[in-house]
Amino acid sequence: MAREIVIFPHPTLRKVCDPVHTFDAELRLLVEEMFEAMQRAPGVGLAAPQVDVPRRVVVVDVHLEQEPEGRRALINPESLATNGPMVTMDEGCLSFPEMSVEIDRPEGVTVRYQTVEGEHVEEEASGLLARVYQHEIDHLDGVLLFDHLSVIKRELFKKQYSQILKQHEP
Repeated sequence: MAREIVIFPHPTLRKVCDPVHTFDAELRLLVEEMFEAMQRAPGVGLAAPQVDVPRRVVVVDVHLEQEPEGRRALINPESLATNGPMVTMDEGCLSFPEMSVEIDRPEGVTVRYQTVEGEHVEEEASGLLARVYQHEIDHLDGVLLFDHLSVIKRELFKKQYSQILKQHEP
């Protein structure tokens, strides 16, 4: 089954997702379908609510020089700590097509998650990988890209996004 990425204002995007308790073939299938949807988009990260599944599942595919095998699934991820200075970067989201905005996030993050087999992992990440982790974990808590903006910038973002949606109406 091909998973489709939902776009804002789809209600699942605002849900706090349920933890995963069963590590089985159904979970592995969801992860593979999420990787396929993310690659079709294309993107570097995708959270389960973005494919209308309110579960704590994230897939990431960030190929970096220091880590050529950047593909991984994070089950029940949580941010344990952030570190380093705040860094401003242009950030997009597959659930907000054609939109991007400058977001301030900490340069590094320590995350804890489980693999699709249920093994526990604790990982420190920095740069783009840290940003992707923070963005996708936000999704699991119903936090969206524009929630990081000031009230004025948020309203401008919503207005621009509304215009994009109108352009794509049939």
